[in-house]
Amino acid sequence: MSLLSKLEEAALCLKAGKVTLPYPADPQPAPEQFRGRPIFDGSKCIGCAGCANNCPAREILIYDVSQEIRILQYLGRRCTYCGRCAEVCPEKAITMSRDFESATNRIGDLAQRLELFMSTCQRCGRCFKPTSTLEELKMKGYRFDDLQNERGIFRSQSHLEGNAVVDDVEIELD
Repeated sequence: MSLLSKLEEAALCLKAGKVTLPYPADPQPAPEQFRGRPIFDGSKCIGCAGCANNCPAREILIYDVSQEIRILQYLGRRCTYCGRCAEVCPEKAITMSRDFESATNRIGDLAQRLELFMSTCQRCGRCFKPTSTLEELKMKGYRFDDLQNERGIFRSQSHLEGNAVVDDVEIELD
């Protein structure tokens, strides 16, 4: 390598100028389509659990305290900010923020918790039937995710052990 080629390379680099952004000193706003962490609005949430059923990271836990009270807890530890929870929410109670600075010393700073009151019928005790298209996404019965240890528990069974699912129907012939 000659000295002339080194000088040409140095001149080329000096002519390019500054190519890095002064991020901490002068932060730029996030792009319009940027997805940050999800923000939950308790006043809009109907407690359908569509977000928890569709979260690929299983970061949204549901716990039914009673027939009327449901706790929704977002952990935020493994969330990839994919936005699936916001897409399936029928009431648009989940929005994706444009906040990209989510570094923290305490992991609990990312968590969000909603305690929802589920409207129930006074005669039959069941929750009111929602008028949304998320009916097939709802999990029937109670959910008992482990909130203390922050993990999901799946208790659903496709069959009943030892018992017939439907009793045989007696047909009387004349």
